[in-house]
Amino acid sequence: MSEPNSVNYIEILLVEDNQGDVVLTKRALKSGKVPHNLHVANDGEAALAFLHDVEYGQAPRPDLILLDLNLPKVNGREVLKKIKSNEALASIPVVVLTTSKADEDIMKAYELHANSFITKPVDWPQFMNVIRRIEEYWFTVVKLPPRED
Repeated sequence: MSEPNSVNYIEILLVEDNQGDVVLTKRALKSGKVPHNLHVANDGEAALAFLHDVEYGQAPRPDLILLDLNLPKVNGREVLKKIKSNEALASIPVVVLTTSKADEDIMKAYELHANSFITKPVDWPQFMNVIRRIEEYWFTVVKLPPRED
């Protein structure tokens, strides 16, 4: 139970190999209103290692995962498939945040049970707006599953 006036931080896992997009996402979230801890995995293998640690209580359980599809080592589709087929992780909302606009990628992401599919805007103001909307929707409007702390 949290103490009065204590801040509850939202745990976010960003799975992104493009360092420019990592920096932009950090900036956009930092300028937002929701206190958060951002964890970054730069490839699919690192994301799966982080989530393995979550399963065994060695890393904080994300309240939301922002997942790129085009990742080195293990692609985002495979990461999404492993998350959603794992009983301990399946309830974590996953937002696919990618440069792809391909109908095939959109269909496959939803078939693998992504919670949202968003195409990354290429310019900073639009990117900032998308991250703010994600933040507002997922952390203000939506009721997230409770963490088992």
